[in-house]
Amino acid sequence: MTGGTATSGAVTAYGAAARGAGARRTWVVGLAVFAVTLVFYSDRLSDDLVLAADRFASPVEPLPWPAAWWAVAADSEAVRSGAIIACAAVSAAAAAVARRHPWPLFAATAVGAVLFSSWPGFLAASYYAGTTLRRGAHIALAGAAGGALLLGVPALHHALGTDFPLGPDHAITPVERGLSPLFVIGMPLVIGLWVRARRQVVTALAERAGRLEGEHAALAREHAALEREHAALEREHAALEREHAALEREHAARAEQARITERARIAREMHDVVAHKVSLMVLHAGALEVAARDDDTARTAELVRATGREALTDLREVLGVLRAPGTAAEPRAPAPGLADLDRLLDASRAAGLTVERHDEGERRPLPAAVERAAHRVVQEALTNVHKHAGCTTVVVSVRYLPDSLAVSVRNSAPEAPSWHPLPGSGLGLVGLRERLELLGGRLRAGPEPGAAFVVRANIPTGRRGAGR
Repeated sequence: MTGGTATSGAVTAYGAAARGAGARRTWVVGLAVFAVTLVFYSDRLSDDLVLAADRFASPVEPLPWPAAWWAVAADSEAVRSGAIIACAAVSAAAAAVARRHPWPLFAATAVGAVLFSSWPGFLAASYYAGTTLRRGAHIALAGAAGGALLLGVPALHHALGTDFPLGPDHAITPVERGLSPLFVIGMPLVIGLWVRARRQVVTALAERAGRLEGEHAALAREHAALEREHAALEREHAALEREHAALEREHAARAEQARITERARIAREMHDVVAHKVSLMVLHAGALEVAARDDDTARTAELVRATGREALTDLREVLGVLRAPGTAAEPRAPAPGLADLDRLLDASRAAGLTVERHDEGERRPLPAAVERAAHRVVQEALTNVHKHAGCTTVVVSVRYLPDSLAVSVRNSAPEAPSWHPLPGSGLGLVGLRERLELLGGRLRAGPEPGAAFVVRANIPTGRRGAGR
């Protein structure tokens, strides 16, 4: 609304300013016509005035002052100069009022062209013909009349061998004479037509602005009514938002309570089932260790008991997180890394596997996440060997590459199938692959020539020598 009012007001103001500028421009055009006429005919005027002054100063016979003035006034040169100046002044005055009354300017221009081939008036007359005449026939007639005066009168005098009444015409070439209507009549006429078209556009815009102002007033009243309705809707919307926020808080509280309840249920199930059975396994392993009759059985029982105790510790931490979500976990032992790899391999050896380890490349400190991922790769691969291959030979290779760490676990085919395969979820390698992808690494697992099964992992380490 405000933009439309500003635009219509600007158009109206522009139209008023344009009309004021046009009124001032007519006087400027009149003065320009007068000045150009005097400058163009200055040589003729100066010669005539000098000659008249000489005759006034030194007459053939001394005359009294009134008689001397009359003699100068009657002189042809003085009459001619005065007539030229008078014609220039009349043309200037006619140009000053030509915006409202163009015909005096047309008449003065025609008189000047007939008396002394005056052309400056044609510039103003052609311009105002384009701005004031409304019909195309009138514009064409004015142009043709101007061309006839500008070309026909000199041609007539040249054919008759006579001069203009107020002096000879200026000497110009035929080409200049032929092109003069183009510049003296055609160009100002085109400019005048353009100015008139522009004025018509401004006038139409001003009229449209007036109509738009009336429409704007009606729209402003409608807008005020809509604003009042909008304020009422906003108040209603604010009330609904407060109600929605209260419902969201209630929903979030219920969802959180449901999550806490479900986590507590899962923790109870894990404690009742997994923790109970692992505890029984640890107790039986301890009893076996005490009652063992040979050292190998005692060492095996001690390994089972230690492994079970570690599993119970990890399980207790998981249960603590499930029972108290959002609380800080108790300090745990450092995450396993490459330094703990030998202990992991020793546990597998104690379980009956033949495990070999090969390290290649220059050892260097690696980020903790990389070492932990490498440890998990070896751990999962060894767990799968225990589940599916039984007692066999396993080769663990760790290669320190310039920008990554390559880990592979290769096991040969077992000499005899495992009579008691362990159950599995089938998600170990899937979770391991997701862990490596988070670090930008890759995991490949499957049979290869010369091996029953191979697990290969490549883990980016960043720049060489990166610390933990």
